[in-house]
Amino acid sequence: MTLETLSPRYAAAVGLLAIVPVVVYGVTNSGLAGVVSAINVAVIVGSLYLAMSPVVAHGTRRDDGNGTVG
Repeated sequence: MTLETLSPRYAAAVGLLAIVPVVVYGVTNSGLAGVVSAINVAVIVGSLYLAMSPVVAHGTRRDDGNGTVG
């Protein structure tokens, strides 16, 4: 399996595995630091999910390179 064949949902699910060490960190050390770390992991995984999701083109507008679109 190559990285190009992974779906964004599968990659996001694998990324959520990072929550496990965050929970361990939050339980063994500071609870507030664990919550902040969990939020950071969720933001990163969400960003990666959006970055890897397919883009649908709307319309056929072309950019001619001089700042005008048409």
